[in-house]
Amino acid sequence: MKACVYVDGFNLYNGALRSTSYKWLDLERLAYRILSPGITVEKVKYFSAKVIARPNDPDQPLRQIIYWRALRTLSTVEIIEGKFAVRPVRMPTVASVDRIQADADAGLSVLGQRPTLVDVYKSEEKGTDVNLAAHLVHDAHSGLFDTALLFSNDSDLKEAIRIVRAELGLVVGVVNPSRSRHISELQRSASFSHNLRPSDLSVSLFPDPIPHPSGDIRKPPGW
Repeated sequence: MKACVYVDGFNLYNGALRSTSYKWLDLERLAYRILSPGITVEKVKYFSAKVIARPNDPDQPLRQIIYWRALRTLSTVEIIEGKFAVRPVRMPTVASVDRIQADADAGLSVLGQRPTLVDVYKSEEKGTDVNLAAHLVHDAHSGLFDTALLFSNDSDLKEAIRIVRAELGLVVGVVNPSRSRHISELQRSASFSHNLRPSDLSVSLFPDPIPHPSGDIRKPPGW
């Protein structure tokens, strides 16, 4: 039995890895932990985008480069890049929204009150859901797997899962990276599902360092 694994990189990071010591994650090892015995991982497709340095975290792009270099030591892994879109938007301040809500909760009239707006730059990762869905359906039609394993809780992927299951009769599992234990909408559309646990992550880490012909790859500080 063959499996292809599809990882929404930012969804996994924000749902399960941020503020943990599990960022140095071997995705192939993690997939084998979740899949049934006897299934071989043919390909791990990791969907992400190059991050942008921020004043409060200028080393973020460097840490990502190191991690991507670690992933590329695995012969099964392919990194499919989306992109970040940065645009100026006007958004309300937390204090002004909370003030209006407090007045409303106290039974006071909030008619005519407006929150204070400020100009901010908003960065959004673009392309991951579309790229992942396209690869999933294409690979299914190409006969690359018997089982697909998705690391995401993005409900926009439901239709792609439906096509692969209903029209091609293949198995699609969904791993929910969210710390919430509730069953997500995406999980309900899958053949099987798994809520990612710290115990899954702790036994699925790369060694540190990773031996490499061009020089050992070391885990970024703080990871």
